Amino acid sequence: MSGGVEEPVPQTILSPLTSAAIFLVVTIDEGGERTVRELLPDIGSLERAVGFRAHPDGLLSCVTGVGSHAWDRLFAGERPARLRSFKELHGSRHRAVATPGDLLFHIRAARQDLCLALATEIMSRLRGAVTVQDEVHGFQYFEERDLLGFVDGTENPTGAQAPAAVLVGEEDPCFAGGSHVVVQKYLHDLDAWEALPVEAQERVIGRRKLSDVELAEDVKPPDSHVALTTVTDADGTEREILRDNMPVGTVGTEEFGTYFIGYARSPEVTETMLERMFLGAETVSHDRILDFSTAVTGALFFTPSADFLEDLPELPDSQSRSADATVSHRPGPTGLQDETPRSQTSGTRSSCDQHR
Repeated sequence: MSGGVEEPVPQTILSPLTSAAIFLVVTIDEGGERTVRELLPDIGSLERAVGFRAHPDGLLSCVTGVGSHAWDRLFAGERPARLRSFKELHGSRHRAVATPGDLLFHIRAARQDLCLALATEIMSRLRGAVTVQDEVHGFQYFEERDLLGFVDGTENPTGAQAPAAVLVGEEDPCFAGGSHVVVQKYLHDLDAWEALPVEAQERVIGRRKLSDVELAEDVKPPDSHVALTTVTDADGTEREILRDNMPVGTVGTEEFGTYFIGYARSPEVTETMLERMFLGAETVSHDRILDFSTAVTGALFFTPSADFLEDLPELPDSQSRSADATVSHRPGPTGLQDETPRSQTSGTRSSCDQHR
């Protein structure tokens, strides 16, 4: 931002990838808003307290995301311009589902014990105020590969390209330094996948399995994963997101998959990728990877800057009333209903000062 105003400090979205992670998605119970607000400014101190046990090699961090309906329950005034609920997609053969989610805690570290310790501290503070909708423990699988055997996150932006692709800027100045994040859990049909020859697997993904080299344009199928998740502007500039995907698996239930998590400056980039995957593009009906991977969750969150979390706006008027007051228009906890952003309905827009 210009004019001598200090740039907001983002959350640790751009931290290096780690070998362990926990993804916690929760909904806020009725009346739980104040408890959530009491936690949010303290997450940084909890992270430091737990991380001190393995300093400096633990690499512990937590990125917190807030869903569209939860935002209106937690904060008065302005809201991120592009924050909305995850949009379900119904393709000719596959479906991207929308599932409940008010808060996302993306906890990552070099060791799973650190992730678990921080998740435990967070949930102890939220006991009685939230309901866990999804909890996934991710791990590094050999050379940063997924359980399909391919390297994941190859096209992540690096250097100066990373913040430009991931962090909100002057297009939404009240929320500069934030990011939009989509999460989905995919479960793989490994028996069907492993029945394919390696060459056929490479045509599904669009890359060589061993070398991770992208297939040449005259060889890469138009329905390959790489082809359909490459999004460009009208001028040919590629739009990028930051993936921090992790393999997931439980032997007892025979559930093996990938937890997709994609951060982007604008949610339209990730949404376009998903539309191309599930609805198809040009002459293809869907991404071939979906014939082997089923999306079982889906949610969208806004991750505000660290400065925002440390100095929250006021509660909305409805939540400022006494705890036993009945508020007929309070949104439900699922975050799945259609909504009209408050910023489109209020007569005036609040100052950015309340978000610092």
